[in-house]
Amino acid sequence: MTAGAPGVSGTGHRIVVLALENVLALDIGIPCGVFGSWKEGPYTLTVCAERPGHVPVDGGPALHVTEGLDALASADTVIVPGYLEPDPPSSAVTNALVRAAARGSRMVSICTGAFALAAAGLLDHRHATTHWLYAPALARQYPEVKVRPEELFIDDGPVLTSGGVTAGLDLCLYLVRRDHGARLANELSRMLVAAPHRTGGQAPYVDRPVRPDPSELPASLYEWALRNLHRPLTVDQLADQAGFSRRTLIRRFHADTGMPPMRWLIDARLARARELLESTDLTVEAVARSCGLGTPANFRTLFRTHVGLSPGRYRDTFAGNRLELAPVLGSVSPGAN
Repeated sequence: MTAGAPGVSGTGHRIVVLALENVLALDIGIPCGVFGSWKEGPYTLTVCAERPGHVPVDGGPALHVTEGLDALASADTVIVPGYLEPDPPSSAVTNALVRAAARGSRMVSICTGAFALAAAGLLDHRHATTHWLYAPALARQYPEVKVRPEELFIDDGPVLTSGGVTAGLDLCLYLVRRDHGARLANELSRMLVAAPHRTGGQAPYVDRPVRPDPSELPASLYEWALRNLHRPLTVDQLADQAGFSRRTLIRRFHADTGMPPMRWLIDARLARARELLESTDLTVEAVARSCGLGTPANFRTLFRTHVGLSPGRYRDTFAGNRLELAPVLGSVSPGAN
């Protein structure tokens, strides 16, 4: 085995990583780093592609891949890393994924790799996650998937999905822990200088909800709702503002956002609260009042439930981060075209 790799002898479980075109560099690097660390050990690693040869990588040089989709036929675990602009893959890819799952392979996605599993129907009626930024699109495109963007990763039996980018490392270490126990996972996490198990989820990193584009509803409705978050808004008020019946509003809202109007409102209120906690010195009571989130006690409970941190802990962690990032981002500001 390679220097520093945990001491496990014997080979067995075959991991096959499917590199789709414009695979994200970090997403494919994570499973290769975790499962490819073994010269002799519990895993063997193979990378395959739809067409062997040079596979474009977003954020890195092209990969030279020698194995085609036939490699999936002997995989014990198939991992699909995220890829740029996750359109449905070709029928050859989806059929190969379906066959692998039907044969009993464990199916895993990292970040936007969930779109490939969803296109193959492997996430239907299952809980799944992806990068929080792409979660609304996943919910719209594949309404049979129970999307949970707040989670770092989700184990739904033979199908596992992870959130954005580094959440893939959490999932890969979890697979090692599930397969071989905490001791080996902890040894590997020390070698990788990574937490063996992170608490919380993606929720603290989720940005403010924005109006979908294209949209089933007028832009003015979303803008009006965001201006009036301090008010006790109802579905009927939203319907009146949009000029639709209640039923039509709910249907179109779900088509836009993948969620009911009141859930979107809760997310919008919490996003405004995060913004105020990051950028102002308002008290918790004032933030709750400004966002329509009730009493300070109710606000603290709701914030912790959805974001995973108390308002005070969130402010300590994130206050000032946007100002510090401004020089890196140059002149581009949130919402700029």
